[in-house]
Amino acid sequence: MPIYEYEHTQSACKLGQLFEFKQSIHDEPLTQCPECGTPVEKRISLIGISMPKTNTEIRDMGLTKLVKRDDGVYENVTRRDNDEHRYMEYGKPETMPNLSKIISD
Repeated sequence: MPIYEYEHTQSACKLGQLFEFKQSIHDEPLTQCPECGTPVEKRISLIGISMPKTNTEIRDMGLTKLVKRDDGVYENVTRRDNDEHRYMEYGKPETMPNLSKIISD
């Protein structure tokens, strides 16, 4: 059963300003705190995403990894060939990765 996060919109009770509540995915979201009855709102929780560890694995999945090098300058550490620019600069569209080579129908 999933655990959802809720936040009191007014003062908090003994559950705290933010609290977790276990409920079925089919249940309606809570509108009131189950402890004190004050209004609550459902929050979007952070999730964990497992990604490959190496740049080669990221590139092989068809993704691009940009690493910030300076203000508005990013290094494409997963570039596929020498046709792609190594650095992508803000305001210079010619430095963007060529998506037509990466994405196909």
